[in-house]
Amino acid sequence: MGISLPPACAPMKRRRHWPILREVPPAARNAAPLRAAVAVAVWAPAKINLHLEVLARRPDGYHEIATLMLAVDRFDTLEFRLNENSHAIELTCDRPELSTGPENLVCRAAEALRQAVGRSDLAASIHLTKRIPLAAGLAGGSSDAAATLLGLNRLWKLGWRTEELARLAAELGSDIPFFFALPAAWCTGRGEVVEPVEVGRALDVVLVSPPIGVSTALAYRGVRVPPVPQSGDAIRQALRDGDIEAIGRLLHNRLQESAEAICPMIAEVRRVMENMGVGHVLMSGSGSTLFCLCRNRREAFCVAKALREGRSGLPLGTQVTVARSCV
Repeated sequence: MGISLPPACAPMKRRRHWPILREVPPAARNAAPLRAAVAVAVWAPAKINLHLEVLARRPDGYHEIATLMLAVDRFDTLEFRLNENSHAIELTCDRPELSTGPENLVCRAAEALRQAVGRSDLAASIHLTKRIPLAAGLAGGSSDAAATLLGLNRLWKLGWRTEELARLAAELGSDIPFFFALPAAWCTGRGEVVEPVEVGRALDVVLVSPPIGVSTALAYRGVRVPPVPQSGDAIRQALRDGDIEAIGRLLHNRLQESAEAICPMIAEVRRVMENMGVGHVLMSGSGSTLFCLCRNRREAFCVAKALREGRSGLPLGTQVTVARSCV
């Protein structure tokens, strides 16, 4: 019988902080429709950056950063089955434009886990249902990689602890370790040094994703490292306190100027949102998604409705989605 692992942001009767993956009784498997014969299913959330400061350029080509990340309830779904007819890792996806070859982070994570345990005979069939936009600053690929480590750890009955999986994740990508510390974390180094942060209340946001992505490498290449970095202490405390107004005032992303220069459409979307008076607007990660922070769920739906209407002036193909933080 298969095991279904629910969304990190599944509605609950009482507030509870969830990791990306928590096994639940069979009765809870109705969190999302699954295909037949799925042994393990994992829901991989998106993230937004409430604060992102670039501290220095590193000799290895990366940048030292300090960022406050928050998981939100826009999910990819990964379904895992044992592949008894071969020793291969086979990945399929509902988005034909996304490569399913060995360069995909899902495949890289699976192969890294096989190598780490010294078991090249381990095999799996993985199906990815992609809902998080690509190259959008929402870390969909990183979240999928973290979900792969967790799902295969369960499927293959390896018994690795979360801390062990997070260490392996850090070797695969800078954002991946964050998804082992949900719902929010202060991330430093390349982003792989993760300190969980308490969230005082759920945050409601509207995600606005233009129909074009931004290269993370290009965004960092064009960034100007400030002589005096902006501190993230105040916004971390505001998040702990659940102070929406303070969080909104303190939103910061050092990469936004660089990303807007690379992709003027981001600036165009930002101006549309600001001219509509939707509140505090910030780009997530290296872009291209922008989000506005709302006071409550009702306001978020009203903002999203206004943005979706033709008179808003958003570029054709822009996705507008209401999301809530994983608390």
